[in-house]
Amino acid sequence: MAKTVSSDSESTVAGSVRDYLVWSIFNLSYMNFGCLGLVALIFSIKSRDRKIVEDLEGARYFAAKARTFNIAAAVLSAIVFIIFIALLAAGMFKVAKTVQLQQKYKLFGKG
Repeated sequence: MAKTVSSDSESTVAGSVRDYLVWSIFNLSYMNFGCLGLVALIFSIKSRDRKIVEDLEGARYFAAKARTFNIAAAVLSAIVFIIFIALLAAGMFKVAKTVQLQQKYKLFGKG
């Protein structure tokens, strides 16, 4: 279904559909949990393509999918990062406790 009539209001509406391309590239580069960043990037590119051919309904659909995958990638990556920091902190406490015990009982040392 091609549109033959083009007006300023249609081009304004087409420009207002967000495709989340920059966010998808960021998630692909830094927060690619389970390839969700790649999937978000693909949907962002599809949304931009639909916007260029003035299929606004398709552009909105793919933009919504891109947004969903970007949110999922960001949230899951943040959770993994927080878990990693928590495990690292717990490991540091364990190492500090082990060093204290070694000094107290002079384990593994000369003397």
